[in-house]
Amino acid sequence: MKTMKWKFYSLAFVAGMSILTACSSDDNNDNDGNGGNGNGNEIENGTILKGTITSDVTLAAGNTYKLSGEYIVEEGATLHIEEGVKIIAVYDDIADYILVKQGGKINAVGTPDKPIVMTSEKEEPGAWGGIHICGRAHTNAEGGKGSSEIGGAVYGGNDDADNSGTLQYIRLEYTGFAFDEEHEANGISFYGVGNGTIVDHCQAYKGSDDGFEFFGGSVNVSNLVAVSCSDDSFDWTEGWNGKGTNLVAYQEAESTLGYDCDCLMECDNNGSNNAATPVAHPVLKNLILVGNGGSKQGIRLRAGTEVEIDNAKVCGKGQPLTVETALTENALKNGTSKLTNITLTSELSCKEGIYTHADFIAVTSNKVDANLSYSSFEDIKKRMQLDERKLGEVKKKKHSQDYKETHNFFNSVPLECLPASRGTRCFKKETKSTVYFFFSSFFNS
Repeated sequence: MKTMKWKFYSLAFVAGMSILTACSSDDNNDNDGNGGNGNGNEIENGTILKGTITSDVTLAAGNTYKLSGEYIVEEGATLHIEEGVKIIAVYDDIADYILVKQGGKINAVGTPDKPIVMTSEKEEPGAWGGIHICGRAHTNAEGGKGSSEIGGAVYGGNDDADNSGTLQYIRLEYTGFAFDEEHEANGISFYGVGNGTIVDHCQAYKGSDDGFEFFGGSVNVSNLVAVSCSDDSFDWTEGWNGKGTNLVAYQEAESTLGYDCDCLMECDNNGSNNAATPVAHPVLKNLILVGNGGSKQGIRLRAGTEVEIDNAKVCGKGQPLTVETALTENALKNGTSKLTNITLTSELSCKEGIYTHADFIAVTSNKVDANLSYSSFEDIKKRMQLDERKLGEVKKKKHSQDYKETHNFFNSVPLECLPASRGTRCFKKETKSTVYFFFSSFFNS
């Protein structure tokens, strides 16, 4: 991991410079034209993406582009990315990332058969800086405004219905790096993003920080998958209160991955002020969270966050579910927060002793199953197929245990398996270095 740090020290420099100097549109991005698709200027196949977008541009279906440095979408502009587009970050001494400012939009719409792939020339975690979206929805940061960790862009406001665009069927590979405690590059970072934004069927693969992180906002997400991200798979803070449905986190074993991973889900209201308002209160349904061992946490609820989680399976961590801080535990104790239909591999851990394992297990749908495990990401897929067959067998038996444990999940979502060089084989199609598979069913509501 140390070999990757040099690039992201330059990322910190770039983040600072973006505040001091105004970017102009790059010569390759002539944004004054109007493309034939009606979405603004169509960028030629093979173009290097860099600089600032001030009007609508389109990355056309099936084309391949290179990303070199910052690619910033200014207020009033929209970056359209069509199905099958591939964006490859140049691996050099320039920090590469996409930043959407308040009032700008990104409409990145892939399909199950032709997902949008964002990757790097250097196929290792931490190779580039991912996507950063700044909206006008709430944040409980001091003063109700914040500055994005990458690029220093303003976010926050009072428009929880704000629309920053659409993200569908996207795979982001090898993103992210935490180069200090305050500045991190994740797969996708949502800064005060409103619920007018559409986010579904996205995957973060082998990032060296978080897969998906939420800084306040109200954005709703569904069908998100984080695979082998070294920090947290999912992370929220600053009052996020959106909905999350069908979320999967899988961490490959450290012995084969080559690095440890932190929490499957790290959950804060506000680390500096646990009582900050509006209080984080996401509503989450249908979670499969699989860690890669050690003593770390699976779901870590702390710093005043509230939450509602229904139907989750958590395994592969020494502490599958921990609760911390008085405000967080009191919200669970008094029913403001709710945990239902949760299966853990060991007892809930509490720091303050307010909401205990006894309280957790008193909800009859919650349980401890020490045998719950998934040996691989491929194993998750196989379990899904088994559950699908079970559903067919018991669909007339509404009250059977099998029926209750069978749940509808993904429908044609592109997911990344392990590299083909490791012998993993999935169905559908195979490329030079990766293979895909498509979930059809996991959960049933």
